[in-house]
Amino acid sequence: QVQLVESGGGLVQTGGSLRLSCHASGFTFSTYTMGWFRQAPGKEREFIASINGRGTSTYADSMRDRFAISRDNGRNMLYLQMSSLKPEDTAVYYCSAQFGGAFGSWGQGTQITVTT
Repeated sequence: QVQLVESGGGLVQTGGSLRLSCHASGFTFSTYTMGWFRQAPGKEREFIASINGRGTSTYADSMRDRFAISRDNGRNMLYLQMSSLKPEDTAVYYCSAQFGGAFGSWGQGTQITVTT
């Protein structure tokens, strides 16, 4: 079955950087578009970025300046490099796989807390 396991979250100071990783299994990773989302307390889950199997990426307008999505198809890995982090980036970050045109498979999430 599809499994997505995120890692790399934690505490970081304002202005710092983090790289999140997501290991995928249970499907042919290189074939599918993958995405990163986040959910802050009391808010809806929001789209950050996606990347197709060939490496073409799409970003939410508010995310493109500080976040970079990438993938390693040989290792079934998805990454999110985040820089210049702000307290409002505090959220649970999820990776997701897009099947049938919709992001419907999710990892357990990894918490990022940005301190002042």
